[in-house]
Amino acid sequence: MKNFIALIVIGFLLISCKKENSGKNEIIETQNEAFVSNQSSSDSLYNYTYLPTSTTKQIVKHKYYTLSYNEKFEQAEWVAYELKKEYLKNANYKRPYFIEDPKVTTGSADWRNYKKSGYDKGHLCPAGDMEFDQDAYNDTFYTSNISPQNHDFNSGIWNRLEQKTRYWASKYNDIYIVTGGILKDSDKKIGTEKVAVPNYFYKIILAKTGKGHKAIAFLVPNNDSDKSLYDFVVSIETLEKMTGIDFFPNLKGLKSDKDF
Repeated sequence: MKNFIALIVIGFLLISCKKENSGKNEIIETQNEAFVSNQSSSDSLYNYTYLPTSTTKQIVKHKYYTLSYNEKFEQAEWVAYELKKEYLKNANYKRPYFIEDPKVTTGSADWRNYKKSGYDKGHLCPAGDMEFDQDAYNDTFYTSNISPQNHDFNSGIWNRLEQKTRYWASKYNDIYIVTGGILKDSDKKIGTEKVAVPNYFYKIILAKTGKGHKAIAFLVPNNDSDKSLYDFVVSIETLEKMTGIDFFPNLKGLKSDKDF
């Protein structure tokens, strides 16, 4: 009888240990999955380390870009993405229709807000930067990725800045871009959902170098201009004060450098 009881006790202990180890393994596996989901390849800039803070806490992750949606202004306060040299391709993709972003829980603005408004549906993450892949290209046509832009601005100086950004992607092989409109001082609205029209747009480009990181930041009025792009270079701190966003919280002391 004593031997039988002893066997039962030993069996119970073995089962308990197995369950405990299984639980530990599940925790470790979950932690590993979380770590992997937040990491990209070691040579990639597209990493949670580079994401700005969000003033709205509504961060939306698409495959090739991430945004922070601001429901009050019905657009993203920032869009962040990586642009590699190998992404620089020209494809003859058919332009899809703009559609609402299914990942924006509060609902992104309907494209009809822009109809007859006098403003372009200006891409924040340009479709031209995503022509290396059909799905990546199509994803730029979510209305969460557009903002009302003056046509001459969109096709003029903003287009020049986008082209310059592609040059830097070729030069540095891999850059990280954060862009958006200055929303706080937007006094004009369009459409039934009152989409805010930014008076200024910003773009920050970050590159990895042998000495660490370097960046350049631009603040451009929502109007066309023949001025040099470098006339619109500002400090990252200036943009942070205007937006309330900490653009690179894990890279303290990062300065905007005209020698980019």
